[in-house]
Amino acid sequence: MNRRQFLQNLALSAAAIGSGASLPWSARAATTPPPLNLAVTTRTIEVNGKAARVFGLVGPDGKPGLTLDAGTQFDVQLTNQTGESTLIHWHGLTPPWNMDGVPDNPAALLQPGEERHYNFPVGAGGTHWMHAHTLQEQNLLAAPLIVRTAEERNSDAQEVVVLLHDFSFRTPEELLAELKGAGGHAMSMGMNHGNMMHDMSGKMDGHRMAMPGMNMPGMAEMPGMDLNDIKYDAYLANDRTLDDPETFTVEKGGRVRLRIINGATATAFTIDTGALKGSLVAVDGIPVQPLAVHRVPVSMGQRVDILLDIPGEGGAFPVFALREGSPHRTGIVLATAGASIRKFATEGTEPGPVLDLELEQRLRALKPLTTAKPARTFEMALSGNMSGYTWQIEGGEHLDVRTGDRIRFVIRNMSMMAHPMHLHGHHFQIVGLNGRDFAGAVRDTVLLPPMAEAVLEFDASNPGRWPFHCHHLYHMASGMMSFLSYDKAG
Repeated sequence: MNRRQFLQNLALSAAAIGSGASLPWSARAATTPPPLNLAVTTRTIEVNGKAARVFGLVGPDGKPGLTLDAGTQFDVQLTNQTGESTLIHWHGLTPPWNMDGVPDNPAALLQPGEERHYNFPVGAGGTHWMHAHTLQEQNLLAAPLIVRTAEERNSDAQEVVVLLHDFSFRTPEELLAELKGAGGHAMSMGMNHGNMMHDMSGKMDGHRMAMPGMNMPGMAEMPGMDLNDIKYDAYLANDRTLDDPETFTVEKGGRVRLRIINGATATAFTIDTGALKGSLVAVDGIPVQPLAVHRVPVSMGQRVDILLDIPGEGGAFPVFALREGSPHRTGIVLATAGASIRKFATEGTEPGPVLDLELEQRLRALKPLTTAKPARTFEMALSGNMSGYTWQIEGGEHLDVRTGDRIRFVIRNMSMMAHPMHLHGHHFQIVGLNGRDFAGAVRDTVLLPPMAEAVLEFDASNPGRWPFHCHHLYHMASGMMSFLSYDKAG
């Protein structure tokens, strides 16, 4: 399968090619505990006073998603109870390649009524999530995937999980057609290399340099920068808008572990904890050295864990998710018993901050990678344009590595839109931003604002053919995806 065919599967999720289902549960050893049941369903929610038919992922307790213990097995029976073919990706986990949940890479789509068994080590704890790797993600086919450590299970901190999303009453196919400018060509996912990388003050010759206009801490919106390319009908936190938010009852003087997942397809947010003092303790499910925060940027696909202390006198405390460059917002409310909760508008008085790398440059991994010299370095440029809506990863065509090697990615964003870049099957450490070397956070998704550079390192310890792509759904569907391959996978 070539890259174009893979990208077409994002839109043509119904074109399944074989079941690939595992043996039924009855064929497994009777002494083995039964797997957890996870169902892909459809459901109806209310958005802006209107009914909306969306997807759901329902766990064995009847609630969205899964909560697992670190160090156990991801032993799950996935059932497709919808009338559409689909497949679910376990974002943040590092399963074997054939269980990663990306259509035709190598697993086939899950047909209506089909079941498939997954069994692999869960790994360490973390705030993760699961979602379709097709355009169905826009229709809320996503849910939390929380893996708790023993320390977290024994903690007195109350856990609050928030899944953010952007919502449209239009279909994702319509949105993509509008972006591409012509509905008749919206399903053509071919690559367009007409807009190659810009001049980088020379060549990509291995010498890192600060580029003119490169994103710097605290940077305001750059001239010509495109922040939001889709006008959504609503912004949701746990399926609800801010004028009817979910309210969590918390204890006076208690502590909350707020796990926030940006499951939006094309919207970046800044988390604003308001009157509450926060401590950022993890990004993308991986611990960082605690950092006092009030506002935390979170781009598409990223997650943050924030510890919040509730005042002893109690009260109602909104936590907002501010849409980048726009007054639109969503969020939840933490409230002690009996507290008066006021109404909140879905639009604030000021636009949300433009995401930059100021916080990222201050993050430090609690457990950094061991020191090793990279065996291979790949230099890539993110390019594209709004005219025709084409996006690509220049230099990402042949990311071939060997098991056991330390790998370095040097990525430069030469476009005027930000790109949250996600690598499947691995966790990487950020070791450089905009020409500055440091031992930063370990994570699986890194934001590159326009004209920014990021240097990532990771160990090739999970053989397969792994997608590396922008987590803006429509950028990915329009070409911004490559593959890391080793041990002859694919």
